[in-house]
Amino acid sequence: MVESAAEGNAITRRAGLAALGTLGSRLLGAVRDAVIAASFALPATDAFFVAWTIPNTLRRVLGEGAVSAAFIPIFSELDEREGREQARLYLQRFCGALLLTLLLVSALGVLGAPLLAMLYGGGYRGDAGKFSTVVQLTALVFPYILFAGVAALLSGALNAVGRFLLPAFSPALLNLALIATPWLFVPVALGLGLESVAGLGLAALVGGALQVLVQVPSLRRHGLSPRPRLAVGDPQVRRSFLLIAPLVLGTGVYQLNILLSRLLASFLPSGAQSYLYYAQRLVEIPQGMFAVAVASAALPSFARLHSQGDDAAAREAFGHSLRLSLFIAVPAAVALSVIAEPTVCMIFGRGAFGREQVVQTARALAWLAPGVWAVAATHTTTRMFYAYNDTRTPVLCAAANLLTFVALSAATMAPWGHVAIAAATSAAALLQLLLLLIMLRRRLGVLELRPLLVALVRAGVAATVMGVVIHEIAVLGRWELGGGHLPNLGVFVLLLCFGLAVYLAASYLLGSGELTALTDALRRRVAPGGAASDSAAPDP
Repeated sequence: MVESAAEGNAITRRAGLAALGTLGSRLLGAVRDAVIAASFALPATDAFFVAWTIPNTLRRVLGEGAVSAAFIPIFSELDEREGREQARLYLQRFCGALLLTLLLVSALGVLGAPLLAMLYGGGYRGDAGKFSTVVQLTALVFPYILFAGVAALLSGALNAVGRFLLPAFSPALLNLALIATPWLFVPVALGLGLESVAGLGLAALVGGALQVLVQVPSLRRHGLSPRPRLAVGDPQVRRSFLLIAPLVLGTGVYQLNILLSRLLASFLPSGAQSYLYYAQRLVEIPQGMFAVAVASAALPSFARLHSQGDDAAAREAFGHSLRLSLFIAVPAAVALSVIAEPTVCMIFGRGAFGREQVVQTARALAWLAPGVWAVAATHTTTRMFYAYNDTRTPVLCAAANLLTFVALSAATMAPWGHVAIAAATSAAALLQLLLLLIMLRRRLGVLELRPLLVALVRAGVAATVMGVVIHEIAVLGRWELGGGHLPNLGVFVLLLCFGLAVYLAASYLLGSGELTALTDALRRRVAPGGAASDSAAPDP
C-alpha cells in the first residue's frame, strides 16, 4: 500500500510537469491554428489538412503509443537490473533500427503521394487543381514522420529517467515554426515555385527537426547519448520491434479510421475538412495537456511495478491515474460542449474565418467534446496493457472503435453532414473504453472500479454545476461579431475564470480526493526544497 501510494504521488507530480510543458505547446497550438485560419482560405487548408493527416497521425501514434510502449518497459528493466550503460547501448541500437525503418517509410510515402492523396481525398478528384495541391503537399510533409519518430524515442528515454517537462514542451517548437509560416516560410515556398500553402509543409519539417535537436543535450547529461548504432541482431531490439508489430497493426486500424473520416469529408461541401480539423484541435487541448500527460507519467510506474511483480500496486497506481485523468477530462468535455461557439469564435473568428465558419466548427466541436473523457481514460488504460507487454488487446478494441465509427458515420452523414463524423467519433471512443476495461479486468482480476465510479459521478456533478454557470455567462457575449470584438474577450475570460472557480469549489465541497492529490503535489512543488527533492524535476 505504501509503495502504491508513493507511485500515485509520483504519477501526480510527473503528470503536473508534463501538463505544464504541454500547456505552453497547446497555447501556441491555439495561436498556430488561429494564424492558419486567418491567413489561408478554406480550400487551401482543406488540402493541407488532408496531406498532413498521415504524418500527423503517425506522430501521435509514435509519440503517444508505439515507441514509448515498446521502449520504456525494456529500457526500465535494463536500467534497473543491468545498469545505465546497458540501457544506453539499448537506446542507441533501438535508435539506429528505428531511424532506418523511418527512412524507408518516408521514402515510400513520398513516392506514393498520389496514391495516398487518392485514399485520403478521393472526393477531390473532380477538382484537378485541388487534388494536385493535395499530392504536392503530401509528398512535402510526409518526411516529418522521420523527425516525429526519433523525437518520440528521445521523449520516451527522458520519461524513463524521470524527466517530463522538456519532452512535453518540445512540440511547441513545431507550433512556433507553423506560426511563423505567413511571414517566414510562405516567401520561401513562393521563391521555390510552390503554392503559398506549401509554406506550412516547410515549417512542419523545420519544426520536426527542432523537436529532435532540443532533447539531445538533456539526454547526454543523463549519460544517454542517442547516437544511432546499427545492431539489428540485438535481442532487445528484436524484442522491441516484436512489441511494435501489433502496435503498427493498431496504427493501421487508427489510420483507417482517420482515412475514412477524411475520405467521407472530402465528399461534403468545401470547408468540412477544416471544420472537423479545427474542432479536433480544440478537444486535443485538454487531451494533450492532461490525458496524455497522465498516461505518459503513468507508463514508467506501471512498467516498473510489473517488472517487480507487484500487480496489486500496479492496479492501485492505475486506478489513481484513471481518476486523476477523469478529474480533468470530465469538466473539459462539459465546458467545450456548453461554450463551443464562444470558444471557436474567440480562437478562430477573424480574418478569412467568418461567421459561417465559426458556427459550423462549433457544431462539430459540440459533438466531439463529449468523447474527451472517454479518450482520456483510453490513453491511461492502454498504457496499463503496454506495461504488461500486451499490445494485441488494444488493437482489437481499436478495431471495434473503427467498425462503430464507420457504421454510425454511414448511417447519419446524409442528414447531418460533417457533424455526423464528429458524433460517431465520440460514440466509438466510449465503446473502445468499455471494451478495454472489460478486457483489463479479465487479465488482472478485480480492478476496484467502485472508487473510479464514485470519482466519475463526483466530477460529473461538479462539472454540471460549472456548465450551468458558464452557460448563463455565455449569453452576455455577442459572438456574431467575431473574436475581434473586445467585449467578447472580456466575457470569454470571465467564462474561463468562473468556470474553473466553480468546478474547483464544487469538487472541494464534494470531497474530491483528486483535487487533494493535485493541491498536495502543487504544495510540495512550491515548498522550499520541493523541486530539488523531486525525481521528476525539470531539466536544468
